[in-house]
Amino acid sequence: MDALTPELLAVACAVALLAGLVKGVVGFAMPMVLISGLSTMVSPDVALGWLILPTLVTNLWQALRQGAGAAWASVRRFRRFLLAGFVLMVFAAQLVTLIPSAVLFLVIGVPMTLYAAFTLSGRPLRLPQPPGPGVEYGAGAVAGFFGGMSGVWAPPTVALLTALDTGKSEQLRVQGVIYGAGSVVLVGAHLTSGVLNADTFRVSALLVPPALLGIWAGFRINDRIDQTAFRRLTLILLLLAGLNLLRRALVAG
Repeated sequence: MDALTPELLAVACAVALLAGLVKGVVGFAMPMVLISGLSTMVSPDVALGWLILPTLVTNLWQALRQGAGAAWASVRRFRRFLLAGFVLMVFAAQLVTLIPSAVLFLVIGVPMTLYAAFTLSGRPLRLPQPPGPGVEYGAGAVAGFFGGMSGVWAPPTVALLTALDTGKSEQLRVQGVIYGAGSVVLVGAHLTSGVLNADTFRVSALLVPPALLGIWAGFRINDRIDQTAFRRLTLILLLLAGLNLLRRALVAG
């Protein structure tokens, strides 16, 4: 594991605070901000280990913010997406330590950047209306693969929710449910892969408090913005995170 210094921990906490803030505003992007920020200081597999606990805890808060009943309704509605995602996540998690850093950055950054850029340019990803079981299983499989590789599964999830014309409040809850359930699976998968070990678990736990503070502030901002601003901000953040990962791929390569 990369050597942990007080300065490195302080910067990691600041990144976790920012990631929580962004997640509270748009409902996702915590692992993207964390892996983008942390991987400039430590190796990708260590960054992935560090982001697991703050991602898990904030997702559970987000999923349950409107009550357990609403969260369970979301689980039932997106059960196909969740099932496919879990299966692929467990498989993909075992590949993390076998893949070079540059390839991992490209695998995450390319689809993220393309999706955000095309949607912002007025050419969004079009899914059948309404998406059928095959589309839901497919989107879940793609999300699970990227989730297992990097802890990042927002792009296909956001694409599916956008195709369903999901409202701002419901979209935040549904994302919390999907990402929260995925985070639980991710913990188990990376205990097996070795990414989450005694060292990374300790740092990951230290990043939970700043992440919680950030998401609390983000929720307050989200309550004050409209649907149009919410959607555009979501896409801008996806684009910036994707571009940063592509930059890292070039550096690592």
